Amino acid sequence: MKNFGNIMKQAQEMQAKMEKMQADLLLLEVEGSSGAGMVKVKVNGKGDMLAITLDPSIVNVDEKEILEDLIIAACNDAKQKVNDKSNDEMQRLTGGLNLPAGLKLPF
Repeated sequence: MKNFGNIMKQAQEMQAKMEKMQADLLLLEVEGSSGAGMVKVKVNGKGDMLAITLDPSIVNVDEKEILEDLIIAACNDAKQKVNDKSNDEMQRLTGGLNLPAGLKLPF
């Protein structure tokens, strides 16, 4: 039974580390860009947009649809960076085990 106790202890330590990682990711801020940096967005670790910066040269009423597309692309770029960072942290924490995101251990 000593081995089971060690396994439970390790699982609890892993759960604590995962909870800390999730809390740290909430504090993460990532910038995505598109249009050679003319559109930039900043998102947090949840993917919520915090800020948007537009180069003045692209603010043109006649090119509204292009601007909208660039904003979407910048948001998607930032969100992908958050996902990549989250996956990297999960891989580091689990030592390469492919555990599903949001895994809740039963203790």
